[in-house]
Amino acid sequence: MKLIGISLRKPAFAELTAATILAVGLWVAAVGVLLASHVSFDRADAGALLLVLAWACVGARMGIRVGQDRRHLLANLLGCTLLLGVYQLVLLVAGA
Repeated sequence: MKLIGISLRKPAFAELTAATILAVGLWVAAVGVLLASHVSFDRADAGALLLVLAWACVGARMGIRVGQDRRHLLANLLGCTLLLGVYQLVLLVAGA
């Protein structure tokens, strides 16, 4: 499968599990830093941060390497934009 000229690969279950655990760990660290620095954020912001971190970790397992090429950066930005757009739509519909 290709996305804007980038050959994507299907990660194994163990790779997806490792990427998910990494994303949650990074999210916990980021939320801890935000709380320690007294930055105001709400649940929706924390959820969006988790979504972006999960996409970055899973995308790296799929073969999207941000530092490799501009196409990889564009693919990462497109994935984040799509996921955050759907997330905001769900929040809007749910009334949260």
